[in-house]
Amino acid sequence: MKALTWQGNEDVRIEDVPDPRIEAPNDAIIRVTSTAICGSDLHLYRVLGPYLKPGDVLGHEAMGVVEEVGPEAGDLVVGDRVVVPFNISCGHCWMCRRGLMSQCETTQVRAEGKGAALFGYTSLYGSVPGGQAEYLRVPQAQFGPIKVPEGVTDEQVLYLSDVLPTAWQAVEYADVPAGGTVAVLGLGPVGLMAVSIAVHRGAARVIGLDLVPERLDRARAYGAEAVDVSAVDDVASHLIDLVDGRGPDAVIDAVGMEAHGSKPAAFAQSLVGKLPDAVAQKVTDIAGIDRLDALIAALKGVRRGGTVSVVGVYGGEIDPLPMMEMFDRGITIRMGQANVRRWIDDLVPLVLDGGDPLGVQDLATHRLPLTEAPHAYDLFQKKDDGCIKVVLQP
Repeated sequence: MKALTWQGNEDVRIEDVPDPRIEAPNDAIIRVTSTAICGSDLHLYRVLGPYLKPGDVLGHEAMGVVEEVGPEAGDLVVGDRVVVPFNISCGHCWMCRRGLMSQCETTQVRAEGKGAALFGYTSLYGSVPGGQAEYLRVPQAQFGPIKVPEGVTDEQVLYLSDVLPTAWQAVEYADVPAGGTVAVLGLGPVGLMAVSIAVHRGAARVIGLDLVPERLDRARAYGAEAVDVSAVDDVASHLIDLVDGRGPDAVIDAVGMEAHGSKPAAFAQSLVGKLPDAVAQKVTDIAGIDRLDALIAALKGVRRGGTVSVVGVYGGEIDPLPMMEMFDRGITIRMGQANVRRWIDDLVPLVLDGGDPLGVQDLATHRLPLTEAPHAYDLFQKKDDGCIKVVLQP
């Protein structure tokens, strides 16, 4: 089959790879009909190369049609149309029963000290082949795949794989009080959906911050006040000034490790990416550092006693944080990979609503064949041509 493979930093290629096959009784094989590029895929494209090997198949936002099932794949049958959550969880372990599917004890990558295995996301998360391919093997198929009806488009439901549950959890964790204000830092796909969801769930005021004009325009269309951070000297101070001199009740960091602004950290990340893998992994383990501009802005810009919800991916080990200020201001921080299946019952009625209340059908700006995936990564990385979200069709 054709699949997008990682070959090196900023080097991804379409190659012929072996077709997946049933390896465990609760596996299923999916013929992929749509798959998307996620902002966190760009971390693999540039930063997390030490944990990949040439030939790894990327992608963790996929949906398609069931082609084959193992004898313990639950009620899945050939021909079912499904969306595949990005994290692989069993549904019955101690963590899953408590709604923490991202920490599934059945698929935890204990050798790396990490939570549930993820599709297409490095040796840290199990080196499971991803969904930017013609076919996908789905472990734990008795629980993971989300059945969707005929008669709806792929783009109505595709984002149930990651973007929508991640954004929903971000807003849930932000704990915005009735009549409250939430700011969203970073208006990529997840940030934009967090804006839309916060508006839908009744936040009185939603402020979206980014520096890409197309993203700012989209946030306005979803109901946010848009702030161009390139025109602001200090984001945290600006947030405090915008909201009664005290700051918003909650701030969502939807940016993560590759925030603009920290040139030393950016340089360090690029240097680590050029080291031999074994050395780079060790350096990351003991001296990993992120670009923290967005996170620190969130911590300093939220009101005293407010909540910071971190949904952007971070990978550092020794990140310096303003601990005195965080303690003094009584901030609550919540974060983590989305527990996808936990939020599906909330989201399915919204994506099946013909009125498209969350605006998911307008999220993708580029739809390309899988064969153009290398170009799509470059386009998405550089934010060229107004690129906000790319959907690929095998």
